Amino acid sequence: MVTVYIDPPLWPRHGTTWSHLVSDAALDELHALARSAGVPARAFDLDHYDVPAERHDALVALGARPVSTRELIRRLRASPLRVTAAERHGRA
Repeated sequence: MVTVYIDPPLWPRHGTTWSHLVSDAALDELHALARSAGVPARAFDLDHYDVPAERHDALVALGARPVSTRELIRRLRASPLRVTAAERHGRA
């Protein structure tokens, strides 16, 4: 079973706060959940979606599991889906 996780909307930018939406096993399920909540594809950043605070509750209602930021990072780092900073910036 694949689970999609979301952390609390704590990251300020563009006049709101943001959450991260991740999967620890399958991008297909992550993309499907994001699409079902109306999260635009441009919000995807290689291994996660950045989602504004106003979408947090809808994503939880659709099945995203709320976890702390610490837990979300731990799960993403342990997953095969993680994109490292070096990979993100083309240095890998």
